[in-house]
Amino acid sequence: MAQGSQVLDAPRKTDFTFTDRDFRFIAKVIGDHAGIVMSEAKRDLVYRRLQSRLRAQNLTKFSEYCNLLQEDDGEELEYFVNALTTNLTSFFREQHHFDFLENELLPSLIKNKGSKTLRVWSAGCSTGEEPYSIAMTLAEMLPHGWDARILATDLDSDVLAKAAQGIYREERTDGIPKARLKRWFHRGKGSKAEMVRIVPELRDLITFKQLNLLADWPLKGSFDIIFCRNVVIYFDKSTQAVLFDRFAQQMQTDGHLFIGHSETLNKVSDRFSLLGNTIYHRIK
Repeated sequence: MAQGSQVLDAPRKTDFTFTDRDFRFIAKVIGDHAGIVMSEAKRDLVYRRLQSRLRAQNLTKFSEYCNLLQEDDGEELEYFVNALTTNLTSFFREQHHFDFLENELLPSLIKNKGSKTLRVWSAGCSTGEEPYSIAMTLAEMLPHGWDARILATDLDSDVLAKAAQGIYREERTDGIPKARLKRWFHRGKGSKAEMVRIVPELRDLITFKQLNLLADWPLKGSFDIIFCRNVVIYFDKSTQAVLFDRFAQQMQTDGHLFIGHSETLNKVSDRFSLLGNTIYHRIK
C-alpha cells in the first residue's frame, strides 16, 4: 500500500473488509492504468466486480488485494482492469450511426474516394458486436474490388478473446432482420443449437488487438472512420481532449468520428465539426 495515514477507515459490513483507504487506492490504480475516473458513487460496483478476484486469491481483505496489486508483475493487474471495465454492447447499437454509414457516408466514399481502400477503427470494441455490425454494413454496401479492413481494439483481453471467436447466444441477435441473420450468421447444432457464429467472410475483415487508449498506439496508416462510443465517459475532460486530438491525428483529413449517445466534443475538441446525432467530421 502507498504510505499515508496509519488510521484505517471503518470497514463496511460485507464479506470482505473494504475500507475507504482501499477504495482510494483502487481508484488511483484504475485511473493510472486505464484513465477511468472512479467516484465514490462507484464504490459498490468496485466491490462487486473485484470480490471474485479476492476469492480467487484466497484473500479476506481488500487491503491484501491492494498489496497484491502493488507487488504484481502484471498478471493480476490484467485481471483487475478486465474486472472494472464496463462492456455493455449489442449488435447495431445506436442504429442511427449505421443508417448514416449505409445511406450517406459509404455512398459518398464510393463515389468520391480516390482509392478503393477503407480503414475503420472500432476503439473499445468490447465483445465484438460493434465491429461485426460495421463489417456487415461494409460487406453489404461496398462494390467488388474494394479493400476494407477493420481494426477492433479494447483494453479488456477477456472480451477480445470472445470477440475474435464471433460466437454469441442466439438471443443476442434479436432485432436483426432475418435476411441479414441468414447471410452473416451460422446457426449451431445439437448442444450448440442456441448459439450462432459470425461467418468467416466477416471475421476475416477484422483484426482484434488489445490496446490501452491512454498508452502508445502502435498503429500503421490512418483511418477513414473511427467508432469510439461510450468509452470517453469514463475519462475526465482533459484526458478526453488529449484522446480526441490523437484520434484526429490518426485519421484522414476528411475522416468521420462516431461517439456515444451521452458523449460530446463540445468544449473538448475543435478539430471536428458536428454533423448531428453524435457524428463528427474532421475539419483540422
